[in-house]
Amino acid sequence: MEITIDVDELRQDLKDFYGSAMQYNPAAVMDLIKVEQASDNEIVRIAQDNHINLFDYEIKDRGRSR
Repeated sequence: MEITIDVDELRQDLKDFYGSAMQYNPAAVMDLIKVEQASDNEIVRIAQDNHINLFDYEIKDRGRSR
């Protein structure tokens, strides 16, 4: 099954996640830098590694009738 991901929203949420983590673990800044520089495919992989539900970022086809 293939879904279309809103990578910009996912990237922003990962940046928020690692930005918040920096107050408890300063080394999280390295992960934040990786997220900022990652390609779209790498963002998806990072999210999967962190057990983020990609379906939360699915772009629904609004033109399709049900």
